Amino acid sequence: MLEHPLERQLSFQMSEVDLARLVREVADDADFEARSRKRSVHVVECDECSTKGTEELLRSAVENVVRNAVRYTAEGTEVEVALRVKNDNENPAVISVRDHGQGVPENAMDKIFHPFYRTEDARDRESGGSGLGLAITSRAVRLHGGSVTAANAIDGGLEITISLPVNCS
Repeated sequence: MLEHPLERQLSFQMSEVDLARLVREVADDADFEARSRKRSVHVVECDECSTKGTEELLRSAVENVVRNAVRYTAEGTEVEVALRVKNDNENPAVISVRDHGQGVPENAMDKIFHPFYRTEDARDRESGGSGLGLAITSRAVRLHGGSVTAANAIDGGLEITISLPVNCS
C-alpha cells in the first residue's frame, strides 16, 4: 500500500507541539484579519498542554477551522476559541471553535469534512472557498490520533471540536 504524503511528512517531523501557544497565535492572526470584516476572534479559555506531532499540520488544522468560523459568523459577533484539558494524560486536549452564523443543515454535518463539499449556502468559491479546509483539518487531526466533530449550537452558529492526545504541563 502506498504511503500518503502527509503520513510520510508526519513520520519525519514529529516533535512536542505547545497547543496553547499554537491556539493563541492562530486566534491572534485571525482576529487581526476578522476586524476588517467587523468581526473578532476571542480565546475564551486556554489550558497549557502539548501534544506530539507536526506543528505545521496542526496549525493548518486549527487555522482552517478558525478562518471558516470568521467567514460564517455574523457581522458584529465574535468567534469563540477554547483549549480545554483535564489535568491528566488520560483525557484529550479539546479545541473548540464556535461561530455565530447560520449553522449547517443536520443532513450535511458529516459531509462538511469531505473534500470539495460545500453546503448550499456556500456553493460558490467567492463565498465558500474550495471545500478543502475542513477535509484537510480532518485528515491532519486523524493523523495525530485525534478526531474532529461539528454540531450546531442551540442558540445558532456552528461549533467545531478537535480532540487530540495530550501531554499536560
